[in-house]
Amino acid sequence: MSVPVIFNEALNLQQLGVPEASIKHGSTTMESDKWIVCVEPSQVTLVDLQNGAQVTRRPIQAEAAIMNPVTSVLALRSGTTLQIFNLDAKAKVKSHNMPEPLVFWKWTSAANLALVTATAVYHWSMEDANPPSKVFDRHATLGPNCQVINYKVSPDLKWCVLGGISAGAQGTVNGNMQLYSIEKKVSQPLEGHAASFASIKLAGRDDPAMVLVFHEKKAASHPSEPPKLFVMEVGRDPAKGPPFRLAPTSIPIPADAAGDFPVSLVVDDKHDIAYLLSKMGYAYMFDIHSGKTMYRAKVTQDTVFVTCSQESTGAIFGITVRKGQVFRLQLNPAALIPYITATLRDTDLAIKVAGRLGLPGAENLYAAEFERLIGSGNVPEAAKLVAASGGALRTPATIARFQQIPAQPGQPQPVFQYFSTLLETGKLNEQESIELAKPVLQQGRPQLMEKWLKDDKLQCSEALGDLIMPMDPSMALSVFLRAECHPKAIQCMVQRGEYDKIVPYATSVGFQMDYSTMLSQLLATNPQGALDLAKGLVSAEGGPLIDIQATAEAFLSSNRVQETTAFLLEALKDNKAEHAYLQTKLLEINLIGGAPQVADAIMQQGILTHYDRPHIGKLCERAGMWQRAAEHYTEIGDIKRVFKNSHQMNPEFVVSYFGKLNRDQSISLLKDMMGRGPQNMQVCVEVAKKYHEELGSEQLIEVFEQQKATEGLYYYLGAVVNFSEDAFVHFKYIQASCMLGQFKEAERVCRDSNIYVPEEVKTYLKGAKLPDPRPLIHVCDRFDMVDELTEYLYLNSLLQYIEVYVTKVSPTKTPQVIGKLFDLGANEDFIKRILMAVGTACPVDELVEIAETRNRLRLLQPWLEARVATGSTEPGTHNALGKIYITLNRDPKAFLLNNMFYDPKVLGPFCESLDPQLAFIAYKKGAGECDDQLIAVCHTHGLYRDLAKYLVERQDLELWAKVLNKPEGTEEEGEDPQRRQLIDQIVEWALPESTNADEVSCTVKAFMAADLPGELITLLERIILQGSDFSDNKNLQNLLILTAIRADATRVGGYIDQLDNFDAKDIALICVSESHMLYEEGYSIYVKFSKPEHTQDKDEQIEMEVLAIGVLVDFMKDLDRAKTYATQCDEKPVWSKLGKAQLEEKFPADAIDSFISADDPSEYVKVCDAANDAEIYAELIPYLKMARKTLQENLIDTELIYAYAKTTNLTELEVFVSGPNVANIQSIGDRCFSEGLYQAAKILFININNNSKLALCHIHLEEYREAVAAATKANNVSTWKHVCFACLRAEEFRLAATCGLEVIKYPDHGDEVVTYYSDLGHFDHLVSLFEQGIGLEDAHIGIFTELGCLYTKHVPTKVMEHCKVFFNKLNVSKVVRACERARLYSPAVYLYMQNKEHDSAVKVMMDRAPAWDNDLFLDSVTKVRNAEVTYKAVGYYLTMHPTLFTRLMEVLEETIDHSRVVSQLRRTGDWALQLAQPYLKSVQKFNLSPVNEALNELYVDDEDYEGLRKSIDSYNNFNMIALASKLATHELLEFRRISAYVYRCNKKWVQSIELSKNDRMWKDCIDTSNESADSEIIEGLLRFFCETSEKECFCAALYTCYAHVSPDVALELGWINGYHNFVMPFFIQTFRHTHERLKKLEDRTAPPKEDDAPDSIAQTYGNLGGFGGGVLMLENGAGGIPMPTAAPMGGVGGALDMSSFGVPQQPQMVQQQGGMMPNGGMPQQMMPGM
Repeated sequence: MSVPVIFNEALNLQQLGVPEASIKHGSTTMESDKWIVCVEPSQVTLVDLQNGAQVTRRPIQAEAAIMNPVTSVLALRSGTTLQIFNLDAKAKVKSHNMPEPLVFWKWTSAANLALVTATAVYHWSMEDANPPSKVFDRHATLGPNCQVINYKVSPDLKWCVLGGISAGAQGTVNGNMQLYSIEKKVSQPLEGHAASFASIKLAGRDDPAMVLVFHEKKAASHPSEPPKLFVMEVGRDPAKGPPFRLAPTSIPIPADAAGDFPVSLVVDDKHDIAYLLSKMGYAYMFDIHSGKTMYRAKVTQDTVFVTCSQESTGAIFGITVRKGQVFRLQLNPAALIPYITATLRDTDLAIKVAGRLGLPGAENLYAAEFERLIGSGNVPEAAKLVAASGGALRTPATIARFQQIPAQPGQPQPVFQYFSTLLETGKLNEQESIELAKPVLQQGRPQLMEKWLKDDKLQCSEALGDLIMPMDPSMALSVFLRAECHPKAIQCMVQRGEYDKIVPYATSVGFQMDYSTMLSQLLATNPQGALDLAKGLVSAEGGPLIDIQATAEAFLSSNRVQETTAFLLEALKDNKAEHAYLQTKLLEINLIGGAPQVADAIMQQGILTHYDRPHIGKLCERAGMWQRAAEHYTEIGDIKRVFKNSHQMNPEFVVSYFGKLNRDQSISLLKDMMGRGPQNMQVCVEVAKKYHEELGSEQLIEVFEQQKATEGLYYYLGAVVNFSEDAFVHFKYIQASCMLGQFKEAERVCRDSNIYVPEEVKTYLKGAKLPDPRPLIHVCDRFDMVDELTEYLYLNSLLQYIEVYVTKVSPTKTPQVIGKLFDLGANEDFIKRILMAVGTACPVDELVEIAETRNRLRLLQPWLEARVATGSTEPGTHNALGKIYITLNRDPKAFLLNNMFYDPKVLGPFCESLDPQLAFIAYKKGAGECDDQLIAVCHTHGLYRDLAKYLVERQDLELWAKVLNKPEGTEEEGEDPQRRQLIDQIVEWALPESTNADEVSCTVKAFMAADLPGELITLLERIILQGSDFSDNKNLQNLLILTAIRADATRVGGYIDQLDNFDAKDIALICVSESHMLYEEGYSIYVKFSKPEHTQDKDEQIEMEVLAIGVLVDFMKDLDRAKTYATQCDEKPVWSKLGKAQLEEKFPADAIDSFISADDPSEYVKVCDAANDAEIYAELIPYLKMARKTLQENLIDTELIYAYAKTTNLTELEVFVSGPNVANIQSIGDRCFSEGLYQAAKILFININNNSKLALCHIHLEEYREAVAAATKANNVSTWKHVCFACLRAEEFRLAATCGLEVIKYPDHGDEVVTYYSDLGHFDHLVSLFEQGIGLEDAHIGIFTELGCLYTKHVPTKVMEHCKVFFNKLNVSKVVRACERARLYSPAVYLYMQNKEHDSAVKVMMDRAPAWDNDLFLDSVTKVRNAEVTYKAVGYYLTMHPTLFTRLMEVLEETIDHSRVVSQLRRTGDWALQLAQPYLKSVQKFNLSPVNEALNELYVDDEDYEGLRKSIDSYNNFNMIALASKLATHELLEFRRISAYVYRCNKKWVQSIELSKNDRMWKDCIDTSNESADSEIIEGLLRFFCETSEKECFCAALYTCYAHVSPDVALELGWINGYHNFVMPFFIQTFRHTHERLKKLEDRTAPPKEDDAPDSIAQTYGNLGGFGGGVLMLENGAGGIPMPTAAPMGGVGGALDMSSFGVPQQPQMVQQQGGMMPNGGMPQQMMPGM
């Protein structure tokens, strides 16, 4: 019996490349049937289950990942950071940092991610940007020791349940859950392992029930007490009734699974079934409605850690830990009810489940229960049973049973109770709906029917609609529509007058009907309905269903102009070109028919564009619609004619109409309109304004000028001038403005426009002699024609306009006006008046330049003084006054010294030619801006003292550089005399007089920068050594020494002795620098200033001593002198400095002494390195002991240990390491080990318990037992391996085996053991080692595999036994390769077969004869995957085992390509075909062409014509023509007959007949001719029989071929050859046939008799039931009289068979009998009724 679940493996994650370590809880997730997500160490693997398990790997580093159950949204977690990405959009959606780590997370829906921490549960919504919100705190029962394994939220989002497990007493696993109400915010703890929510529909309730299904196992319960399954409703409103709750049911736990516990509970919402999966792999299936267990089975041996449901099928998916098996568990609907009935024997459950889910298998149960309830009179329960049975009992017979039951008093009729129950539970079927409708409609209660139809409780049908139609057509229409009864639905629409709905409905359902007839009928009775219908017909999808023109003519013929118009508007709304005639007709009937406004409205909408526009234009003109007529004309003559009435047109239309004309037409029409009078001038101006760009401004201006319409031109240009960029337009506008006296407009354009040509406008304005020259003023002012303007105004006596121009228009142009007036010789008073009028608005510089070039500068003095008096500070004003005062010699020095506003750069050059001293004063006034000019004046005129004083006072190093440095590019041919005089003035006069320290400092810096060391030394000696205010100045003393260091080093020593107030450290550093190398001077400075009289601070004295010895050791490299100096000082820093120097110079022993004297361990690292290099470990030990007093450094203790080891002071070493130290004993031990100090290393490794290294030390000391003991303590594979190999080299085989067993436990190191043993030749010990290894408790597959390989090399007799016993623990591929290398093919074949590598097993058996075994070969060859191996096996058997070939092909019959086998047999040889004949016969049933042809060839070769004929008749898939051609010349008659037969089957009638003629097979000839139905072939055969005098055959041919022989041919041949007796039967039959046909024709055409009409009708129906008993006639065709069915089969009424052939078969065609020969005699065919 089939089980009620379907279990199958969907895929395997390991096979998809997911590592085993990643297939576990937390790393692999499956939220739905769409994705599996696996987190690996360096990537995240996504398995797309919807696309054939396509694998995508993304380089993402994360701790966990989980995919949204609906969309491609991936959530990632790393630590407390959460991120959500949309993979389709490739964008981050959200991110958040949690306050505490997560312990579990899960998508509860597509829009919510649940997050569980150690203390609380959060929900993170995807529908907003908010962070996760806290839902509830974890209950105390789910504490920190509880591992959360699941979390569920109810579908109504009101309840949550959190589940976890924890360790219990005696190894049990306790389960705890927390049920939380989101609305009430309360929790309830539950004891159990798994729970889930389900929304179910309960019988008798309208609202669904939200139930919690959970497993309960209390920790305090007895172990033998089974767990319980609870099903209870949560959250039901008490006002609606009590909640649904089932009594707890026990879960049947198997005896071998007492310690098992559930890991997940998944609900199949489609079938209301709950699946419970346990840790040990058991699956339980429960019915939620009853809580009963329906099935239990163990589906897997591994733990299932992830589950999810598939909503579409109700199946559940699960993943097993580590192995990665993804399985699918689904309900088997066909087997569930039989299983419950037969196995569980729960009839009640079977009935309820079958009724609820509509499952098969409970029909008999339903019938029996129904009969029981009916028999007991329990009608309500019987009705409920029928309703719950699905379709099993809902039959007409059941309705009849309820109708037959008499009604009880006071109760409704049983049938109504039955229908009521059905209506409550669902929908009635067709028969039930009809039976219910009959009494309801009889009672006149159609509202009930309407309600049931609205609630979709009735099955609509044509019969139901017919019942409702007389009472309510609307309701009937609804029924017909639902029942898809199209004719009846359309009939209802017609009856309701809904003509517009007919066509859309018929089109939508694809119903064809005669619309033309319907339309014709409606047109006469209901024109509006006809219009609605016609609109629907022409608007139907896929194109009009009627002829538009014919329909329009039909409407028009009825004088329905309005309906015609409405119809055509609907029909022509697509505006197609092929409807041009109809569009014209539509407009024409309205324009002529007295409705021009309709035509105007149609044209206004613009929906028709393909009509005859000229024709319609004429009709519009005739109707006085001038604008419409103009729109339709294209010829300019027609347009001008219409525009004679332009005064009746809308001006806006006229303007817009010009936009449709081309340029020439527009100009022509414009001229015509303007020529008709001034009444069109305004609209012409508007046209010109709008289309001036298209028509061209020049042509438009020309038109206006031709018509002398200056005012129109002015208005036109005035509208476009502001936007036009045409200079001609602007000029014409200025001209028109001036002509019309519009001077302000002309002035505006001249002032604002940038387009016109200035020269052209200026010339016109000057020639026009306007009374107001302001336009000309603006033109000349804007385009810099001031001179011409001034000249024009002055010569035309317009002097007031000159003054107006410079004062109001452009004061900045005053200099140009004044200059022109100077040139014109104007009156000076007029000029002064203008200047005073302009005042400060006039530019000074330009005016002064113009006056100065004309030598009229003095004329400006009053105006300049007036500007100064007003407080002007402009440099130009003061420059001009200065020039005047200097020229007039009006106290110029005072002006230059006191005036603050003149520009020295202007007055300085002006003064140079007059007085150099004034020029110096002016340049000095420039405050540095005129330094170059000042220096040049001083050098030119010898003002060196003034220059020296100026330089010292300025304190400007850049200025000093200009006078002291030689110009670039000049050669030093000698000293510059000018510079020499200047330096002398500075040294002798300027600097000694200065008492300002900054001036002295800057001067000194300037000499330094000018690289004048000699002059600088002289200068400084005069200041410092000869006594002055600056003798003790530290900076100057520093400078003197530094200058001497650079220029004259011999003086440095003297200066050091003479001077005491200088920076000793800095000067000393400069002395010892690489650029000077004055080491003795530097040493002297340090020694001098280390004495108390120069340095009082003790620390500074010591610093100086350290610096002094630094000079000796760092620069002078005199270590002996340095040691002497250190001895003199006897200071620790000095000794330390000396020690460092000695260390650098590779004197480690001396350095150690110095460091000990300095008590300085700071350089211990370098000291240790130097001592190690020099190997002075004895000298190093005191230093390290000194260092340990102040430092606790790892290196010091480490080096001290190493020094003890190197000096073999093992006692001190052991004492030191036993005491407190910070040495790195591991590293020093490794160092000692690497240098062969094994005793010291052993002490160190013992101290730190490094047993691995200790074992190696024992090996080197040949202490093998101690080495094994140390390795045992170390217990790592590397140590075991070293000890093993060492013992092996020492031939300590027992110890080596002890170590080797520990090594081979690790698969990666077994090969090294094998190699080492093999290299030393200890094969027996090696085999023994691995034989011991397979007995280890943790023996792995590598040990068994390697032992198998060793057996192949050294003990081949044990190979087969080993493979059979330990096959499941072998690496098959490796052992197989070893067997093949050792030529042990039988074990190799066995391994291949056991590993399901049947291809390889077959190949080995074919390639290696000793490995072949027929049974094994046949078993494997049927399971190979590569088909080529199969064909190689065929060749192999043909060659090596031909006697077994047939058996091989029997095995391969269902899988091999027989056509290819035949081809292979042909290539092998004819003997192969003979050998394979039994095989070919067995596979001929597949009707393959190569097989048929090969077998036919064998039949021919064997002369087996019966077998050949049987083959041809049964299997016709071969080249028949080729076979017929081959057999046509065969020596045997039967084969030639077969050839003719084959030709006949292929309709090669001529070839077949010729072959039969040659062999005198007359019957074959006659039958072939009859089958051909070719009158020419038949006539030829008849003539042949006449020529050969075959009278009987001639008669037989006429009989057989009666239907195809023309009577005249038969008569001719019979008369010519004298065959009257032989042809007479043919003619008798012909006349009989003709008579019968005429008789029936007369009967059919005769008028019916009224009295006999019923009898004739009855007779007609009677004749249809049989064929009568007519006599047998000589005919064979479809037109003869019906023949009796019991007639003889072999001839005419048992007459003589003239064909000489006895035929036992039925008279059927060849094609119907698979190629069999037809029989002789007249066929038993029957004539069909007329």
